[in-house]
Amino acid sequence: MHRGHKLYIEDILTFINNIQNYAGDVSYEATLADEMKLDAIVRNFEIIGEAASNIPAEIRDKYPFVEWRKISDFRNVLAHEYFGINYNIMWDIIKNKLPKLLQDIKTTIECENTLPDSGNHT
Repeated sequence: MHRGHKLYIEDILTFINNIQNYAGDVSYEATLADEMKLDAIVRNFEIIGEAASNIPAEIRDKYPFVEWRKISDFRNVLAHEYFGINYNIMWDIIKNKLPKLLQDIKTTIECENTLPDSGNHT
C-alpha cells in the first residue's frame, strides 16, 4: 500500500513528540542509564529519518526550511553505526534541534492541510 507524503509528515510529528516525551525533563545521564528509553529514542529517530526519506523531492523543495537530508542522514548513522552512536550529538539534537523541527513540521502540515486534497493522499 502506498502511503502519501502527508502521512509521512504526520509520522514525523508523532515520533518527534514521542522522543520529547521520552527525554522529558530527565537528565542526559539518567537517559543513558535507562537502556529501554534510550532504545526507544533511537528507534523513533530511525523512523523519523525513514519517513523523511520517503518525502517526494517536490515536497522537500517546497519546504526547504525542514532539513530533510540531515534528518534522513541521521537515521542512516543510527541504523548503520549503532555501535558507534554518539549520544552527546543525539542529546544535543533532542534538546536543541527537535523543538525547531517540531515547529517546522507543524508549519508544513498546516500548509499541506490548506491545499485542496486530490483524494489520493500523496
